[in-house]
Amino acid sequence: MMEMKGIDGTYDRAAYLSKLAEPGSEWDILVIGGGATGLGVALEAVSRGYKTLLVEQADFAKGTSSRSTKLVHGGVRYLAQGDIRLVREASIERGLLHRNAPHLVKDQLFIVPVYSLLDRLKYTIGLKLYDRIAGKLRLGPSVFISKEETLRRLPGIRAAGLKGGVVYHDGQFDDSRLAVNIAQTIWENGGDAINYMKVVGLFKSQDGKLTGASVLDIESGKQYRICAKVVVNATGVFVDDILQLDNPGGGRTICVSQGVHIVLDKSFYSADAALMIPRTSDGRVLFAVPWHDKVVVGTTDTPVDTAELEPRALEKEINFILDTASAYLEKAPQRSDVLSVFAGQRPLAAPKNGEQTTKEISRSHKIIVSPSRLFTMLGGKWTTYRRMGEDMVNRIEQELKWMHRSSTTANLSLHGAISPLSHSDPFYFYGSDAALIKERINGTAGQWLSEKLKIHPQQVKWAVEKEMARTVEDVLARRTRALLLDAAESRRIAPTVASIMAQCLQKDDDWVQEQVTAFTKLANDYTLK
Repeated sequence: MMEMKGIDGTYDRAAYLSKLAEPGSEWDILVIGGGATGLGVALEAVSRGYKTLLVEQADFAKGTSSRSTKLVHGGVRYLAQGDIRLVREASIERGLLHRNAPHLVKDQLFIVPVYSLLDRLKYTIGLKLYDRIAGKLRLGPSVFISKEETLRRLPGIRAAGLKGGVVYHDGQFDDSRLAVNIAQTIWENGGDAINYMKVVGLFKSQDGKLTGASVLDIESGKQYRICAKVVVNATGVFVDDILQLDNPGGGRTICVSQGVHIVLDKSFYSADAALMIPRTSDGRVLFAVPWHDKVVVGTTDTPVDTAELEPRALEKEINFILDTASAYLEKAPQRSDVLSVFAGQRPLAAPKNGEQTTKEISRSHKIIVSPSRLFTMLGGKWTTYRRMGEDMVNRIEQELKWMHRSSTTANLSLHGAISPLSHSDPFYFYGSDAALIKERINGTAGQWLSEKLKIHPQQVKWAVEKEMARTVEDVLARRTRALLLDAAESRRIAPTVASIMAQCLQKDDDWVQEQVTAFTKLANDYTLK
């Protein structure tokens, strides 16, 4: 199999594209979609020895998969809905991900503030059950703590009427960094994964079975004909678009729910433990989660009619989060305090009961197989990405009567995996790559592009050379998290980032200006007016 890395480990997009153009090339499995679902399927397929190609229309994790609440969790809310099977599955997968990517997934302490004796009883019993369901893969036991201890652990929480708190454990992670590391693991295991490649058509044999797809290189405008034995539709909120290519006029298979998060300075919530508000004014769950020395507050759950690659937060969602946070924090955040606001959309299997609300629809995944043998994954979430991939490849083997190959991903360490590590290190999320980046930085340690976000020019070069970043947005939104952590600061450093990237990619001044203009417009949408 052709190696897509240079002798120094650099990933070569041109080499990928030349491989796609080779006459007679055929893949066992073509995966459409480079978010959590597609990456999970591709990793599962390549780890079983299948010749696998993943294509993504934008950047890896551009959509929903970079806009989560940053939690790898069993799903306390699903427990309240009585979905024990999903909680059990997610709890097991949480433990496996914590083991396989310890540089990105950590044990996060959560505290539920309790303001009534009934809530104390309810949450204590419920979270003990949550522990029990996770079994040996639980991250730690839940306990009730006193009012005094709750106030000590949650400085800034509203003290009036507080009875105490319930402590429990879940996982916290960096979503887009995980996506990049999974893509790297796919490459290292002999698979192919390439961003900015959009599927624009499907083609079939005379008997109506899919044999591949037409893929457009967004950068060059060149179209490629990709032959594959199996095509997997793992495009999240856009699955119906691919299904329409396969069967124009077919019915809707998913509904879309939008979640919004705001990012605040740590002064509004300085605790190391995350805050979980289990029941807000309209019955939703809200979190305040420490993340990269900031605090992420969200999420909302609002049905929307249209799937978008770059969704915008609705005013009512922003106001809901600010109002709810103000009810629990002594220092009430205002619009002017929001460092960044971002929205993501969740693909939920369309409910059969039209009266069912999005917060009641199960997040469990579902596989459908079209008459053309298009395999589509509906629903799901980051926590269970590995299990989703395993289930999909099992289904492919079953439907096509391929000899079953056992899954190995439960014990497969992802690129960068290293433990222990210090989360006070600004490069901790690179895992084992951090040492290599620091070698490059040697002698220029103080020359930050952004001192407050700890972003160095060498990180930009690393993102281009090793992590397939193609745009300023790729670097500032997903290879680093600058856009989500401080939109104004990311906008400030964008011109310098563009200039560094232009040198790496051999682009001209026009490209630099186009990139800065596009990113500035994007960053403005992450800032509250």
